Amino acid sequence: MVLGLICAIIAGTLVSLQNIFNSKVNEQAGSWMTTTLVLGLGSLASFILGLFFEGGQLFDLQQMKWWYWISGLLGIGVITGIVQGIRYLGPTFAISIVLTSQLGFAVLLDSLGWMGLEKVPFTLKQLFGVVLILGGVIVFKWSEGRKKEAIDLPARNEKKLEVS
Repeated sequence: MVLGLICAIIAGTLVSLQNIFNSKVNEQAGSWMTTTLVLGLGSLASFILGLFFEGGQLFDLQQMKWWYWISGLLGIGVITGIVQGIRYLGPTFAISIVLTSQLGFAVLLDSLGWMGLEKVPFTLKQLFGVVLILGGVIVFKWSEGRKKEAIDLPARNEKKLEVS
């Protein structure tokens, strides 16, 4: 369990870093080139590491279902969606929406047993967890707006003083 937690924390850190890098690349190269670079370089690196660690077993794909190949195509939507989300919402808010969406759909897929997953009964605790995280995202965004108002408030008061 501890190893799983460590791996998940490292993955979360890497996803956050990758998203920031992707948004910076997008500023210079555009959305499609960013997606091409991310997926292309990731594919090349994965291929090289796969050959190193797995050798010829890397190409043993007979047992793989045909629809698993769609995963690579989904990566286009993931990268493009996150890059554009960061562009319009900022990194923290966009990633919090992405994470909430991931958790919601993970609960849905688990509870329905779709895509070959073992069916996990849906519980009120799961619903409460998703709603709690969604509430946290709303509070985060609301407090961000309140900070902006707090920064603008002194400027408005100064203008009122000048007019009187």
